[in-house]
Amino acid sequence: MPIFKCPQKSEPLWKEWDQKAQKNGLRHQVFAVNGDHYVGEWKDNMKHGKGTQVWKKDGAIYEGDWKSGKRDGYGTLSLPDQETGKYKRAYSGWWKGDKKCGYGIQFFGPKEYYEGDWCGNQRSGWGRMYYSNGDIYEGQWHNDKPEGEGMLRLKNGNRYEGNWQRGVKNGSGRFFHLDHGQLFEGFWVDDVAKCGTMIDFGRDEAPQPTQFPIPEVKLLDPDGVLEEALAMFKKTKEGD
Repeated sequence: MPIFKCPQKSEPLWKEWDQKAQKNGLRHQVFAVNGDHYVGEWKDNMKHGKGTQVWKKDGAIYEGDWKSGKRDGYGTLSLPDQETGKYKRAYSGWWKGDKKCGYGIQFFGPKEYYEGDWCGNQRSGWGRMYYSNGDIYEGQWHNDKPEGEGMLRLKNGNRYEGNWQRGVKNGSGRFFHLDHGQLFEGFWVDDVAKCGTMIDFGRDEAPQPTQFPIPEVKLLDPDGVLEEALAMFKKTKEGD
């Protein structure tokens, strides 16, 4: 006696194609319409996990962590050198929501780079900046500029320790003129020292000492004069 079996119900072809098109897990190169391409892990059709992205427009390469289609976690961004054609590291560090966030190192040139905290693609928090001219700034940053307490050490060894605002000296600070053996302590407004005291400091060991030591102040009340000047400049600064 013949045995009859119920035929299996077949799914429409479009469902099979759609399932194959869904990107999940590890994939080989996937190209975008604009020519960008990505190799790495996916989740729900979005880059998620470890992966490498290459942008066609500027040739930039990102290798690192992704989350929900955005750079998130630890990763390195490299850019092609216009002269040699070789890739140079531009940034290595932490990302959040496709922006530099957390600790990272940014390379601005062969001898100029920043290492420290980032927030929303801007230097923010604590960091150290090495400038191409040999100067080094170490301290607090906000909105991509020195802000708060910080120290600037110049190539010749002189240094400033004190307050910063909008990337320039503002507020109380001390400037060590170690090349001449002097120390100035006072108040700055927009990178200009407005008032303070200058004393000899390590003058005997200075490579280029001043010809004569600083003479004794003959004012009857030098501290009172300085306090009055400081009060005036602080009041002016607060009113800006």
